[in-house]
Amino acid sequence: MLKLIKSEDRGVTKTDWLDSKHSFSFGDYYDANNMGYRTLRVINEDIVEPGQGFGTHPHKNMEIITFVLSGALQHKDSLGSGSIIKPGTIQKMTAGRGITHSEFNSSQTEPVHLLQIWIIPNATNLPPSYEEADFTFENNMALLGSPKGDGGAVSVSQDVKLYAIGIENNSEKRIELNPNRYHWFQMAKGEADINGLKLKQGDALIVEQEQEINISSSSNAEILMFDLA
Repeated sequence: MLKLIKSEDRGVTKTDWLDSKHSFSFGDYYDANNMGYRTLRVINEDIVEPGQGFGTHPHKNMEIITFVLSGALQHKDSLGSGSIIKPGTIQKMTAGRGITHSEFNSSQTEPVHLLQIWIIPNATNLPPSYEEADFTFENNMALLGSPKGDGGAVSVSQDVKLYAIGIENNSEKRIELNPNRYHWFQMAKGEADINGLKLKQGDALIVEQEQEINISSSSNAEILMFDLA
């Protein structure tokens, strides 16, 4: 089963410094029938204007992952962590029993474009923690997050694996899937064809009870794949 979700069907928050698209209910965008997919609760695509950002605010009981598409994002939190996240680095924060953090565009001249992802953890009130890891593509794929943080990925307190898939000009990638798992594909950059369906930036694809997918692109494309229980 394949279900295509178009970019333009997402919720929208737009201010003078933030352009945000919400795959699931978030903030003022609420749809009782769109509260997430399996343990995947939030995918927000944010464009933050230069020098702007989210001031210090709290979170609890959520795995929060940040994937920067372009630009640089400055992170600070109540654990004392501080970093500037750029493309090629994945960031994960376990909010657990409680954490505060801020996120700002570290540039005064260029916007930052990112995906922020929330995953419901497998336990409540976990000790708060922070991780980041650099990644590179091998055979068009990179493991970004997993329960054990294997292969240099960040650890996620849930039965989920998160991959980045990079497709170069006029290339193809076949991926075998466990048909007993659930898969969400988020088109992060460019355009691609997945099992005959055309996806553009911002589109998503739910894949269930399939044993494989075939991805091709006539231009450079980047896709996030969530493998979920």
